[in-house]
Amino acid sequence: MTVIDVIEPATEQVLATVERTTEMQLDELIECASRVQKDWAAEAPATRARVLLAVSSAIDLHTEELAELESRNVGMPISDARGAIAGVAATFRYYSAAPERLLGQTIPVEGGVDMTFREPIGVVGLITPWNYPMTIAAWKVAPALAAGNAVVVKPAELTPLTTIRMAELAVEAGLPEGLLNVVVGAGSSVGRRLVEHPGIGKIAFTGSTAAGKDIARRAADSIKRVTLELGGKSAALVFADADLGSAAEGLVGAVFGNSGQDCCARSRVFVERSAVDNFLAKLHDVVTGITVGDPLQDSTQMGPLISAGHAKRVEEYVSDADVLVQGTTPSGPGYWFPPTVLHPAGDVDRAVREEIFGPIVAILPFDDENEAITRANNTIYGLAGSVWTSNAARSMRVARAMNAGALAVNSYSSVRVSTPFGGFKQSGLGRELGPDALDAYTEVKNVFFNTND
Repeated sequence: MTVIDVIEPATEQVLATVERTTEMQLDELIECASRVQKDWAAEAPATRARVLLAVSSAIDLHTEELAELESRNVGMPISDARGAIAGVAATFRYYSAAPERLLGQTIPVEGGVDMTFREPIGVVGLITPWNYPMTIAAWKVAPALAAGNAVVVKPAELTPLTTIRMAELAVEAGLPEGLLNVVVGAGSSVGRRLVEHPGIGKIAFTGSTAAGKDIARRAADSIKRVTLELGGKSAALVFADADLGSAAEGLVGAVFGNSGQDCCARSRVFVERSAVDNFLAKLHDVVTGITVGDPLQDSTQMGPLISAGHAKRVEEYVSDADVLVQGTTPSGPGYWFPPTVLHPAGDVDRAVREEIFGPIVAILPFDDENEAITRANNTIYGLAGSVWTSNAARSMRVARAMNAGALAVNSYSSVRVSTPFGGFKQSGLGRELGPDALDAYTEVKNVFFNTND
């Protein structure tokens, strides 16, 4: 037996020790899941709905326990972690309605009646990242179970703890054992076996674009269905007529939230030139006022980065950049990095082109609407974005012109349980959340009934 030491990023101490899953154990879990899945899919829709609702309630009852665990494992401020766990419960609650609403169609045809059914895929493999471990696991697990599938989840090695606990609570709430399985290990071993395993019918992955490309290539060998939620370099367009205070203050969550470790982070902020000085003055006050510290303190707004290696990587992006202002960080143990504003910066700069996954934002002046749209779209990514303006016509025009999957107007909030989420271009393939997620975990079956005999 080999184990993984899970490190607490705020203290650099071992938080927990977790057994690493072997490939033989993975094979056994998938075989068991295949058997259990058939019984689950045969359950009455109302029964599956009741179980998923019970899972939601169990998570609600354990909010504080789960929030503390997520906060310590990720370094996420406890107030944000509580919100994340509430979102997990909401996700299971939303999809508890799905088993009774997996609707097909009747299609007019000659000589009979044609009907469609949505059938479960079988056993699906879910690979989740370290930045929002339980949140993103729920985004995949809940619709997969609602559609009648069994699930094997591989959380990131750095942050497996809340996913493991979620599976335990689900069984306690009435989910059949063997239906939701958590495996722990490296992407290069357990993750690869999960992707290539013949008993897995679909892979849903959230992570880097590079890893997503590799998964897509490997899944193609067996024509596995895939959903990929990948990297981002999201833009916010701030026009001079916008509420500049709200646009600046909102970046506390939009780019510095979770220490910038968010694929939707608005890390490129294009500001109309006539408003740049005013915006920067407001942003200076915002950044210097952010409380960076112990994630378990209610007053903390930003915690550490996930690991020493990641902190070093983030640091490299500012080594040759023009830093306008930085916040402060605690001394002592912890993988700390201050909230940072880059200005001036150019579109060709590495920090402006590449996904940093840290609390760094570049401020980029623009002169007119078309220029702003063109520059915002000049990226391989297309996950999220924001438009800040008091002109309603412009807001709709610009939002429609931006090549991104999740847009917000006069807001940075573009992710909700009940609405589809996913990216354009190299930010991903397919959609999660909302009613669209169920399409990703089912196959459409067409049945023709001959009525002429």
